[in-house]
Amino acid sequence: MYCKALEPRASQLDEASVQFVACTRAAHAAQILDIFNEAIENSTALYDYKPRTIDSMAGWFKTKETHRFPVIGAVDGSGKLLGFASFETFRAWPAYKYSVEHSVYIHKDHRGHGLGRALMQRLIAAAVDHQYHLMVGGIDMANTGSIQLHEKLGFTHAGTIQQAGFKFNRWLDLGFYQLLLATPAAPVDG
Repeated sequence: MYCKALEPRASQLDEASVQFVACTRAAHAAQILDIFNEAIENSTALYDYKPRTIDSMAGWFKTKETHRFPVIGAVDGSGKLLGFASFETFRAWPAYKYSVEHSVYIHKDHRGHGLGRALMQRLIAAAVDHQYHLMVGGIDMANTGSIQLHEKLGFTHAGTIQQAGFKFNRWLDLGFYQLLLATPAAPVDG
């Protein structure tokens, strides 16, 4: 997944007005889908062309559940999803078992208030709790807000694949940002 983060703005998150929850298919699939589809249609945060369907969310949530990958949501007092963050398998081969690729998406009306940072901090803590060692974010190199967010959280640029995608009639460069974690305490082969 590709990261969509915040544009830097002056206002900050009022954490008292936001609750962080474990997203479920029943409660949040439609709202997650709306956030995904807005990003697909209007940004290079996702290198997809067509909006996803509600049916696609069944498989998405099933994968998260099967692998115990968290989906952390930020909701307001009325239960509206303001943003979410999650991770998934980085690559499918066994030796990558301590690495995950993450994503964070904020609803278009709530960007620039610190939600991306707050969600990412919780996601990093979840990666440590799950004993992962590496978090990877694939970020379109024109997405300076996401790059700045990741750098502020300690991620470093691991490399860029030039012209990895083509969307909106232009070539897109995909940067990879990584964060090494102190976990697991005793990694094992196999």
